[in-house]
Amino acid sequence: MNDNLIKIYDFSGRAVELLELFKDEPYVFLLETGISNQSTGRFSFLGFDPFEIFRGNDKNCLEALKNKFLQYKNFHFQNNSTPLECGIIGYLSYDLGLSWENIPGYSKEDLGIPDSFFGFYDCILTIDHVLKKLIVSSSGLPEKNSSVRRKRTAARLKEITERLQRFSPELKTVRRTGHDVLKDQRPVQGIKSNFTKSAYLQAIRRVLEHIRRGDVYQVNLSQRFELPAPAGILPTDLYSKLSDLSAVNFGGYFDCGDFQIISNSPERFIKLENNLISTRPMKGTRSRGATPVEDRNKRRELLTSAKDKAELLMITDLERNDLGRVCEYGTVKVKQMRAIENYQTVFQATSTIEGILKKNHNAFDVLRACFPGGSVTGCPKIRAMQVIEALEPTRRGIYTGALGYMSFSGDMDFNILIRTLIRTNKKIYFQTGGGIVADSIPEEEYEETLVKAKALRLALSRHSEGGQS
Repeated sequence: MNDNLIKIYDFSGRAVELLELFKDEPYVFLLETGISNQSTGRFSFLGFDPFEIFRGNDKNCLEALKNKFLQYKNFHFQNNSTPLECGIIGYLSYDLGLSWENIPGYSKEDLGIPDSFFGFYDCILTIDHVLKKLIVSSSGLPEKNSSVRRKRTAARLKEITERLQRFSPELKTVRRTGHDVLKDQRPVQGIKSNFTKSAYLQAIRRVLEHIRRGDVYQVNLSQRFELPAPAGILPTDLYSKLSDLSAVNFGGYFDCGDFQIISNSPERFIKLENNLISTRPMKGTRSRGATPVEDRNKRRELLTSAKDKAELLMITDLERNDLGRVCEYGTVKVKQMRAIENYQTVFQATSTIEGILKKNHNAFDVLRACFPGGSVTGCPKIRAMQVIEALEPTRRGIYTGALGYMSFSGDMDFNILIRTLIRTNKKIYFQTGGGIVADSIPEEEYEETLVKAKALRLALSRHSEGGQS
């Protein structure tokens, strides 16, 4: 479409600084990729004030979203400055997968959050972390009349560029690195779980019984934490603090009006770009050491663990099967079997699987075939989901769902919603889990859920004590 406009600026700042600039705008979002590893992505995206909001609460909502999306397909630029000039941004909740697989509900749904929520964005700010550029694009959507659309395009671009002129580099913060983060943890006040420790250990033992009977090979069991929302602390401040404490590959912030998603996710769910599909399941975790020597030992322990190797192999095979449903025959390959990735508070083991999208298939077909990600369910996937639903006391909601974008070109990139806070008017919720396999030790699996919560608890502990950094 020739009516689109684009402006490019030099930019060496951080994405959270732009979020601070636009934090009061309606339905503002920030998706960050490649913060700690540029091989996973080079762009971060920010937008606000979508021209349409989509909320879905039934098993047909993905089809309804697709029908709305197709009205705007191919409204995009014919250049390579950014993969996301305009498009939809939002999430699919884990519970939507239960509906798709007709799994009966036993757990309590107590958060009242939609199964899916997407904004349709006509303007996007893109940070190119490699070229150190800020790309501002304006499409004029949803206007279809050419002259009206051109006016909207120019007006929206002018609005953003005028705001950027007030951008102050003094907004920059210093990200703390190394072991200092681990030495400064304080207790979080008022936190409680939907499990007691004894109940969680018993749930793990029940999973192990299912495994011994041959029902499943692996189940991702989790517990949910909640605490009162700190008074006077903006959700964007929480996101900024998480970004300071732990740089990850797929961080995200999304203001959904009644609640906010604050994600510190290290895991990609699914990416589609130029018909190439890729997914990066993550299985195997160790806490970072308090000293360099202890750090090296922890990393070596994960690298040589037979249990963790087997756990990731099972999920990698599951993801290969999922991709095989929507990929050309013979194109699904494991690009990297087991990489150990370093984060501020943990080590993680990750694999990468790729395939070529079948002809006459699209991003919605890929989401339907692969959702939810196997790394957050277990295998076989459907049976593992049934076990999870029988054992976890509350519905997961967005936890282990997916947050991301789909460009009107048809490409997409979604993360797995782990290491994620949900902030409502009164409370904050977050959830952590781990894969249970035949040789799992219940006490160790319980401790792993606490290790994974470390960065979240660090950010919350500071804010619960008055937001001091």
